[in-house]
Amino acid sequence: MAEAKAKAAGGAGGANKKKKDVGFAYKFRNPMEEPNRRAGIAKPRLLVKYQTVVRESLAKEFNYGNSMEIPKLEKITLNIGLGEALKVPKLLEQAFEALGNISGQRPVVTRARKSIATFKLREGQKIGCMVTLRGPRMWEFFDRFVSIALPRTRDFRGVGGKGFDGRGNFTMGVKELLIFPEVDIDKLEKVPGMNVCIHTSARTDEEGRALLTHLGVPFRAA
Repeated sequence: MAEAKAKAAGGAGGANKKKKDVGFAYKFRNPMEEPNRRAGIAKPRLLVKYQTVVRESLAKEFNYGNSMEIPKLEKITLNIGLGEALKVPKLLEQAFEALGNISGQRPVVTRARKSIATFKLREGQKIGCMVTLRGPRMWEFFDRFVSIALPRTRDFRGVGGKGFDGRGNFTMGVKELLIFPEVDIDKLEKVPGMNVCIHTSARTDEEGRALLTHLGVPFRAA
């Protein structure tokens, strides 16, 4: 009898627990599960270029005494902020799906950290989504971003170099996600933009810019 009461109490307590926020119900493609990503298949094209060409070029350019000093990509963060989602929640769901298709990874829903009365914003409200890429997915996204997406930008004349943070990391904005072929415009009521933050192990902006230039980022001439 006592055991039955304990189980009933545990069940009631579990029912009151807050469910984990996992975003929206959508199954994204997983490149790591596709046939061409199984064991024994070649590394991402840009990773091979980095290991065979870029590392050697950087070592000569900056005279590194240790191979561990050579800069490398550590991670890429993609972030979409949607203030309009406060009034039209489905815009965030559409952006969530688009970001998942672009990255091949389930995004995380971002929430407001504090309330701001001026913008009618309350703490905890959903205001965007983001995803962090590492490893093969990071290299594949970076390759597609530089080789396919950026050249599709309207009136593209190169990337400005003012987005460095002083420690070799670079951030740039994408006005429309439509530059990515994975995005279906028919599923979007409003085309959102996106921030792309490229984190490197470089110690200075000069080293970070040299790394990204060798990897194919088309910076505009100063």
